[in-house]
Amino acid sequence: MILTACLLASGCAGGDEPEPAGDQGKEAVPHGYVEGAQEAAEQQSRLVMADAATGTVRVLDLVTGDTATLGAVGPVTDVTTDGRFAYLATGTGTEIVDSGAWTVDHGDHVHYYRAKIRRAGRAEGPGPVRAHSDPAVTALSFGDGSVRLFDREALEDARPGAGRALPDATAPVIPYGEHLVVPGTGAAHDRVEIRDRDGKPVSSPDETCPEPRGTALTRRGAVLGCADGALLISENSGAFTARKIPYGTSVAPAERAVDFRHRAGSTTLAARAGRNAVWILDVTGLRWKRIETGPVVAVNTAGEGTPLLALGADGHLSAHDPATGKRTVRTPLLPPASRGPAPVIEVDTSRAYVNDPAGRKVYEIDFNDRLRRARTFSLDFTPSHMVETGR
Repeated sequence: MILTACLLASGCAGGDEPEPAGDQGKEAVPHGYVEGAQEAAEQQSRLVMADAATGTVRVLDLVTGDTATLGAVGPVTDVTTDGRFAYLATGTGTEIVDSGAWTVDHGDHVHYYRAKIRRAGRAEGPGPVRAHSDPAVTALSFGDGSVRLFDREALEDARPGAGRALPDATAPVIPYGEHLVVPGTGAAHDRVEIRDRDGKPVSSPDETCPEPRGTALTRRGAVLGCADGALLISENSGAFTARKIPYGTSVAPAERAVDFRHRAGSTTLAARAGRNAVWILDVTGLRWKRIETGPVVAVNTAGEGTPLLALGADGHLSAHDPATGKRTVRTPLLPPASRGPAPVIEVDTSRAYVNDPAGRKVYEIDFNDRLRRARTFSLDFTPSHMVETGR
């Protein structure tokens, strides 16, 4: 499916409908209009970065190259994003940053927005935090197993409030299909429930997901990492189905996929398989592939037709053919891995971004051109944690 950005100049017209009589003479509100935001013709990618020790927070605009300073939030232990907001876990709760960049996908077209970068409040709950959102609700799943639901409109107004507790939820929750996908339920904590947005159970697939950990939201549906593989939850006209994607072999607990990495919406997922290998999960083809990479600290992929990117413990960045597993290029990038948060690889359609805490830099990598360094961003603080927004 080809996605077409709709510009404010033309909107996304759906036909020549007559104006209501009472609206004659008034200026029409463009389709996709968001108060306080500017619509753009391309994705507005930004990097939210935090210093683990000092809690200094910076937001790097990848379109303009400008960096915004948001001050310190206290020592940061973990950062995650739902595509627009970054959630920074500290010792006293979770600080929320509105990156001011996001994408609205209508299926046959998308809208790209940019707005003011700002602090958006805080949520009570320990890290690590996992965040998933839809247009109505944001689900924050905390390190103690608790889950709270936040009204999306209130969050966008920087008034998140305390949120609403979701009972009997012990694993990351995914808002999907105007419902909530809630894993880890039942006596054995291996059932998956579909609940309405009020938390009321609607259905439960026959397929189970023992020991749910990793989560991802793709164009094919919501993906849950399980002890025996993955579970794909799909929705069609309000009906939910589940398909198990088994590993196909016995996998030791330390080598299971528990943290999926991918480009937003992509149906190709990457995850570390212990210390020395990587899993590729093809959600469309319903199959896993294990790639022997050697010691690895970070992985990611932009999806079908693009390489698997793996950052080794020795600081070298490698590209692998996801079909064959063969390494196609390898280049030195960072110092060898040391103590502290591991670097990450963030990806969009044509570039990857790798943070270098020791060198106080971020590298933009053209993964279609033999891992060429397209840009280097020098910083005045240590980018221990990093997430990309604007998706």
